[in-house]
Order: sequence, then structure tokens, then C-alpha cells
Amino acid sequence: MNKRLITFAFLLFALLAKTLACTNLIVGKNASTDGSTIVSYSADSYGMFGYLCHYPSGTFAKGTMLNINEWDTGKYLGQIEQAKKTYNVIGNMNEFQLTIAETTFGGREELVDSTGIIDYGSLIYITLQRAHTAREAIQTMDKLVQEYGYYSSGESFTIADPNEVWIMDMVGKGPGIRGAVWVAVRIPDDCIAAHANQSRIHQFNMDDKENCMYSSDVISFAREKKYFNGVNKDFSFADAYAPLDFSARRFCEARVWSFYRMFNPEMESYLGYIQGTSKEPMPLYIKPAKKLSVQDIKNAMRDHYEGTPLDLTKDLGAGPYKSPYRLSPLTYKVGDQEYFNERPISTQQTGFTFVAQMRADKPDAIGGVLWFGMDDANMTVYTPVYCCTDKVPECYAQGKGDYITFSWDSSFWIFNWVANMIYPRYSLMIDDLRSTQKEMESGFNMSQDAIEATAAKMYETDPAKAKAFLTNYTNMSAQNTFETWKHLGEFLIVKYNDGVVKRMKNGKFERNSIGQPAPVMRPGYPKDFLEEVVKATGDRYKVTQ
Repeated sequence: MNKRLITFAFLLFALLAKTLACTNLIVGKNASTDGSTIVSYSADSYGMFGYLCHYPSGTFAKGTMLNINEWDTGKYLGQIEQAKKTYNVIGNMNEFQLTIAETTFGGREELVDSTGIIDYGSLIYITLQRAHTAREAIQTMDKLVQEYGYYSSGESFTIADPNEVWIMDMVGKGPGIRGAVWVAVRIPDDCIAAHANQSRIHQFNMDDKENCMYSSDVISFAREKKYFNGVNKDFSFADAYAPLDFSARRFCEARVWSFYRMFNPEMESYLGYIQGTSKEPMPLYIKPAKKLSVQDIKNAMRDHYEGTPLDLTKDLGAGPYKSPYRLSPLTYKVGDQEYFNERPISTQQTGFTFVAQMRADKPDAIGGVLWFGMDDANMTVYTPVYCCTDKVPECYAQGKGDYITFSWDSSFWIFNWVANMIYPRYSLMIDDLRSTQKEMESGFNMSQDAIEATAAKMYETDPAKAKAFLTNYTNMSAQNTFETWKHLGEFLIVKYNDGVVKRMKNGKFERNSIGQPAPVMRPGYPKDFLEEVVKATGDRYKVTQ
């Protein structure tokens, strides 16, 4: 292969890798309105079929082996020894409320260990089955990659329990070299943080053992590879192992900036960093101007830079109906010049998303709620899944269709069906979705105290009964969301069929005095769009006598 083809292949790989782009938002327990630690995640990848995974608790005989298949592709990587005892895991939360999420930053390509057995997805779900707390999870993850090798590229993990939230940046050491270099920093309880496909840990306090952990060779390995040659106190993990480039700023760090500025106006000043006119990186964490609720994080996951200079609804690419979405890929060429689309927190290629709520003042079975949704965070309904759940709702189950097999029984496909009706006529149709979405999420929020009070009373005398109650509530909630969204889709296709809008009265489609459908409304295109059409076409469509 000649040099030009090699370069093209690498650029293509890098571009594809950027589509595997996720976002984590983080809230410390003293920064939340109810003392919860809160973590959000969107699993963003073209080709991903969204479902709710479940790993039941179990006990295993010594010598039992566990097959490892890469989470992204299903490729068999090898076997590891199974733990003697494992814990119940539903989604990305286990029965002790421990939650782990991730975003991929890639980093230096030569550090991927193609001979390793543990990929980042397997690392998450194996750890959730083996660890009680965030600190124990970090130690477990380190032990697993040291023993079996780390197969993936650079990864940022969010690791949270009801009391603490940590960000852990990890990258391998290259083919055939077991282990990984990593650093983990605890987010202060009164702060918020985020990461979005770019390593965010720069300098860290190596003497603060209570709030910082790291691999023993995290700096020496960087020296050995000639990634760093300064004094230890100046070492930056991000600079050494994931040097910042244009895409890291604009496609990744921009999402963090947008979240920060929502809750601390002072973060507006980092716009220059996002746009490349300033070199000062954003802090790893900040103090918010107010305490955040779980609903605040759900809403933040729906962001498209609205109200900022990066607002996706404010340029020609938004089309006549002000869509905040752009078709992939992120970059494109016109002539010899390359251009790009913004990459916001909310994106159409999400497989599933969640907002994890963890509370230390309640029994684990009640305190841990995975507010779970399929497809695009902007157009989903975050529905409660309690961490004690040991039965996956049918509509969330793996096997109900797949990425290329539609199923009317799959929440993934129902939410995609509704979203894809709305994308082309966003401003015209989004209010109908938003009304139903708000009604459902508000209903779940208002019911939460009563549901948990009932469960708590049961838990005092019969924990198993309380867990069964919350499992049933989880399944009923998921099914209710599924049925409601299916009805929403039916409503939308009737109301907006063929580009017209059917008239409504008192919540029903209007009929005339003899029972026939009322005349339709023809909204046409918005005035500002028509003005642009005339500018572009001149007199071509001018009506003449």
C-alpha cells in the first residue's frame, strides 16, 4: 500500500472512530438538589442496537472460565477466570448502586494492545459484577487489565457510587504489553464535571491519596515513549497520551463547555478555547451556580448548543424547520476545502441513554435508579429502572429485532420511528413530542416518592418483596412508555401526513357538522426560508401575468 493510501486509510479510521462518540455528565452529591450522585451516559454509535443488558448474580466453582467478546463488535477475544460470586447488574448499574459509564478518546494509536483480552465494554460490565464501590471498581479494573491485557484504545470512565464520583482516564501500552497507564481523580462533592471523547485529566496531585489514584508507571512510561520530558509536577495525562487537536476541541470539549455554561455563567469565557483562539484548557470540574436535579441532567442531555454561538438551529444547514441535526459524517469537502458540522451532546445515532441516580440515605435496592431511554436523548423518555431489577422489560430486551431488523415490539425501533418522522420537520412537530415527553417524565418524577415509600415499608420486613415490587414497577413503567410512544407515532403520522396539518379541537381531530374530517391546514414553509429561496433562485419562480 502506498503512502497516500495509508494516510487515507488512517484518516478514514479516525473519522469512523469519532462516530463512536459518547457523553458523560456528572454531579457530586452536594451539588445535587436531593443529595444524589448523578451520572449520565449516551451510547452513541451508528450500528448499535439499543437494549437493556442484564447480568444476574451468581456463584461459580473455582476454575470456571468466562468468555470475553468485544462489546462493540461481538468478536471473541479470549477467556478469563470467573469470579466466585457476582452481583446483579441491570444496564450500567449494579445492585449496590455502583455505576460505570464511558467515553472513548482514542489517544495514541500505537498504544492499542491488539493481543489483550479485556476491551473497555467488557471491563465495565465485568467490574460491575465484581465491585461494591467506586474505589473498589478502580482497583478491579486495574487488576483485570494488568492480568489479561487491555484491548481497546484510550478511554475515559465515570465510576460512581452513592457517595463518590471518579473520572478515570486509561490507555494501553501497545501490542503484547499487559496492563495500562491510567489516572483517576475524585470529583469534589460540591462540583459537576463532564467528559466527551477527549481525555480531560491534565495535572493531578500525586500526593493526595484520598482523591487521586494512578498506575505506578503513568509518568515513567510517558518518558520512556518520549511523550513527556519535564518535571513530574508538570505532567499532564491528556497532553502526553491524547494530544489535543481540532476535532478534540470542537467535537468533544465543546460538549463539556456547553454543559458547564448551562450551570455556571463564568464558563462562557472558554468559548475561545473551543474555537481554537485560546490554549487554556477548561478545568476538570467546576462549582455550579445552583444545585442540579436529576431532571436538569435529563434536560442537559438534550442539548444542541441552543442559545450559544454554536447553535445548530441558526444556520442554513438547519433547513426550513430549524433542525438541530446534521447528517454524518462530521466533516465534508467542498472543492479542496474541508468543513465540519457541530457535534452536540444530543445526537441521532444514540443506541441508548441513561441518567443514573444514586442515594446513600436509602437501601441500595431503592436508592439506585437508572433513568433509561432508547435512541436520541432529545426525543426519548427517561423511564425508571431500579437497580434491584432482575427481569428485563420485554420492550428493552435483546433479540427484539436488531440494527437492521425492525420490530414493533422493540422500544429502540419505536423511538427511532417517531424521531425520524420529526427530524425533517423539526420545528413544526417537536412540540407534540415535547408535550408527551414532559407529561410522562413529570408523572414518573411525581410518583417516585410514593413508589419508594411503599417499597421502603416492604423492605423493613421483607427485602425480597420490596425488590420484586420495584422490578414489577420497572417493567410496568417501561411498557407504559413503549405503548404511549407507539400511540404518539400513530398520532403524528395522522396529524402531519403529506405535509399538511390536521385540525384539532379539545385534544381530538376535528370533524365538520356531518362527521367528516375538517379541512386541513397547509403550513407551507416559514417566511425566512422562502426569502432565502427567492434570493437563491431570483425570478425563476416569479408568478407573471
